[in-house]
Amino acid sequence: MFVRNGTSTLKKVLTCPPTFLDEAAPINEISKKYQDQPLDKAKLLDEYQQLLDAYAEAGVQVEQLTPQESMTNSVFARDFGGCVKEGYILGSFKEPLRYAEHAAYEEKMAELGIPKILEVKKGLFEGGDFAFLRENIIAVGIIERTNMEGFNELKAGLEPLGYQVYPVPADSRYLHLDMCFNLVDDNLAVAYEEGLPTEFKELLNKLEIEIIKVPEEAIFQHGCNLESLGQHRVLSLKQNKDVNNALREHGMEVIELDITETLKAGGGPHCMTFPLHRV
Repeated sequence: MFVRNGTSTLKKVLTCPPTFLDEAAPINEISKKYQDQPLDKAKLLDEYQQLLDAYAEAGVQVEQLTPQESMTNSVFARDFGGCVKEGYILGSFKEPLRYAEHAAYEEKMAELGIPKILEVKKGLFEGGDFAFLRENIIAVGIIERTNMEGFNELKAGLEPLGYQVYPVPADSRYLHLDMCFNLVDDNLAVAYEEGLPTEFKELLNKLEIEIIKVPEEAIFQHGCNLESLGQHRVLSLKQNKDVNNALREHGMEVIELDITETLKAGGGPHCMTFPLHRV
């Protein structure tokens, strides 16, 4: 048993230090704004340490990929694939900048003894688009980095294992599903609701998942890029004051991270985390 859903108790994750993240490569709407500015390396490393400290405090074991110069964006560990209870799915990156991560993460997962149950080869699939709604129900964003061909490969590989897999198309500016929608507790999500397709909203309603609504601009401030720790706990950003207050009003314990520099490259706490084990 590896990862059985998106909100049970998180026990182990895979991350990667931002050692070679020197600039915000203009490969998404957020990083384009910072493409001519060097990133503050000391701040990046401090923010990464904050994430590690938060996981240690929460009782989550952290495995780390060794950073390499050829993998500038490998701090966003989420994107190489997805993990289910049977093993992991190896994705297919859209951006050439990230191609080197494919083999590095595959090698790391083999080292960790986690079986590869499926690889997306013909289409595109990145882990930021992979979201559990229930133990057997998975939503997949069709936004900017995952396409229908990749989705169809995922669906064909997961359906025989008993999973229902649903596509969630959205505006390409949103990059990944985890930028505009995130399940933070069994029946609670944070999302820019107006940006989600009707069929998906109907599915959420049928599953009785309540949505904490955020405005569109919150997407680009990583307002939805939260990591559920299970047991009504969630990692969020200190700057997300409205979201954090709303989460607390819904009975969530919010662990705030003061991360700002890493965001310039286009990812937050959820992007930085690949779950390996949830119980």
